[in-house]
Amino acid sequence: MHPTPDQPFDGSHDREIETLTEFDEVVAAGRPLARHRVQSVDLTARTEVLLAQDCAGAVFLGCPMAPDAAAHVRASGALVFPPVPGLPFDPYRGLVYSPDELYDGLATGGYEATPDARAYAWFQRTKADGDVFASMLRAVHDDAVSDALDELLVGARVVGVMGGHAMARGTQAYAGAARLGRELARAGLTVATGGGPGAMEAANLGAYAAPFGDAMLDEALELLGKAPSFTPSIGDWAGAAFEVRERHPGGGASVGIPTWFYGHEPPNAFASHLAKYFANATREDGLLARSNAGVVFLPGAAGTVQEIFDNATPNYYESRGEPTPMVLVDRAHWTEHLPTWPLLRALARERSMEARIALVDSVEEAPAALKRLSG
Repeated sequence: MHPTPDQPFDGSHDREIETLTEFDEVVAAGRPLARHRVQSVDLTARTEVLLAQDCAGAVFLGCPMAPDAAAHVRASGALVFPPVPGLPFDPYRGLVYSPDELYDGLATGGYEATPDARAYAWFQRTKADGDVFASMLRAVHDDAVSDALDELLVGARVVGVMGGHAMARGTQAYAGAARLGRELARAGLTVATGGGPGAMEAANLGAYAAPFGDAMLDEALELLGKAPSFTPSIGDWAGAAFEVRERHPGGGASVGIPTWFYGHEPPNAFASHLAKYFANATREDGLLARSNAGVVFLPGAAGTVQEIFDNATPNYYESRGEPTPMVLVDRAHWTEHLPTWPLLRALARERSMEARIALVDSVEEAPAALKRLSG
């Protein structure tokens, strides 16, 4: 009998198998595969094991296996979703991406040959054709990424850093955002950004630099300044980041949450974990919802303004519990150029979120403000 969506699934993540190592551990421990969820694990070399297993209630998502093994697990009551051929991405993936995975082939074939570029090209071809199968694949992929991201961040104190994609390497603003990311990471926080270029890359770079001496970040900033923007060449821009990583391997961890919706903006190579989505709305809400230790908003344009109020709304209604800190950086930007602060302050007045918002003049003041609002 196949499992149905309304059947209880006790144990949740501890019954998810996402690597071949985990599969072998379950089998070696004598635990039946029944009721497990096996995500994107190549089982073609485990035919004998599968033929000996009771798989009642199990679900196999995109797992290559021999035909006789697939027939057996179906007959024993498992539900099998076979791999989808010809896709440049795995809709059933059990883990978030890494920069090396998304940029695989960059050095030999250029950016257009990478999985990241090929997934964007597929998205461009299919997003407007009305094909329900393509839209289903995108939805399944994004849900799998959300599940993997939740597992990754269990117990983490996550602080979001938002800001414009146009912030160029080699500028004082970029260096300031990098120092901010470094200080937050050194304080034990997990830095999360939109995963793209500009202020997002700078904050992820800072988190990457956190375990090293201060001189490492200065050296990295100088090297990156030679390729200040992802235009005209994504390859040169990304290549400079990978050169920094090669010179200084083993940097600190952080999270980037980019989207193929803005596929012209490539993911940055300093976020050790990249949860990349097709649906930008899912990505935006997920990034802010997971920033449980607050959000720092660096100067930005329409996208950053949207993120401020996307974050302010659940804080206003307390729909996610107690309001989380919001720190806006650059008084002139948020009161004169884009006067977002007066509206945010008016919304917060006489509500519990009023004690959780702050406006500071410089990026150097942001960590202290964040700490103060968290107290």
